[in-house]
Amino acid sequence: MVFHMKLYDRVKDLPVRIDDYHLQFREENCTGDFARASVVLSVQDAKPDASEFRRPCTQLTLRGGGIEGNGEDVTYDSVDHHALLDSSASLPLTGEYTVESFSEALEKVDLFPHGPPEREASRHYRRWAFESAALDLALKQADTDLATALDRTYTPVWFVVSNRLGDPPTFDRVETWLEINPELEFKLDITAGWTGDLIETLAGTGAVRILDFKGQYNGTMVDQPSDPDLYQQLITAFPSALIEDPVLTDETRSIFRGEESRITWDTPITDIESIEELPFKPTRLNVKPSRFGSIENCFETIEYCLNHDIGMYGGGQTELGVGRQHIHALASLFYPSAPNDIAPRAYNHPEPLSGLAKSPLAPPSDPRGFEWS
Repeated sequence: MVFHMKLYDRVKDLPVRIDDYHLQFREENCTGDFARASVVLSVQDAKPDASEFRRPCTQLTLRGGGIEGNGEDVTYDSVDHHALLDSSASLPLTGEYTVESFSEALEKVDLFPHGPPEREASRHYRRWAFESAALDLALKQADTDLATALDRTYTPVWFVVSNRLGDPPTFDRVETWLEINPELEFKLDITAGWTGDLIETLAGTGAVRILDFKGQYNGTMVDQPSDPDLYQQLITAFPSALIEDPVLTDETRSIFRGEESRITWDTPITDIESIEELPFKPTRLNVKPSRFGSIENCFETIEYCLNHDIGMYGGGQTELGVGRQHIHALASLFYPSAPNDIAPRAYNHPEPLSGLAKSPLAPPSDPRGFEWS
């Protein structure tokens, strides 16, 4: 599909008026998307089984003309949130802009005015919070929504549930979820402790859509080194599952020969250049909007994938608020039928719950802005 009018061109000239902004800190015990969060958590923040953690986020509201636009900063380090929240200084954001000129103005604003963030990636996460809030506000001030602005239609969104299986890993959590809802499907983070019996049991469910090899989180708590024997077991046991972020070495490349179409990437994907630098053209990629920083970068990358026949699926970062709606909205517009790792946030509760929304999620009946609820 080749777009005659670029996605970003459809929103960049929307006017947006900003009178002031408000920040609200939130923190909750979570699991599920833990693998993404734990890459930057300290040992003190992590539970012994590395499957539960305390998630900090800042909810951002931009206000203008009596209307509010919302975004979410998913920076993982609490110290970076509190440095901004506890500051008496105000960021220079008020004024009349377009979506594009606001993004250009942010280039000159230090969103970490009290020192560099703990992780360089946090600059993208915070930038996304402000840009997504500005887009939300611009759309609402124009009395429209993202689907209408992009000349697309919101459709139901399929999702999978993301889990780690504890230390030592067991079938217990998946079993409990399937008892609650036998139709659930999963994205599972592998660890060195996966045994042959566990692999056989998981494969027997037929519910595993994605295996996250965690091979690209170098030097972090969840980094999984290359393990050719385990790789071979998994490739054989799950012949249709996507394989995310493996370690490709001279030793493992032969294992994946003929399986390249199943290999997908998450952690390295931050822009078009990062896609073009992959070892081969991917069939599918994990899209996490906050990794891209700006609306322009995110939309251009999505459009690049659409124009180059690269499938996509959504990825979550354990959002606590409106950030989850934004990833639902993008998935609904661009990759609704994919195994989206964007289950409603109640699925990140430390214990599996009954009565939760099932896949697919129905689109909003009266959408506004960038919201999807």
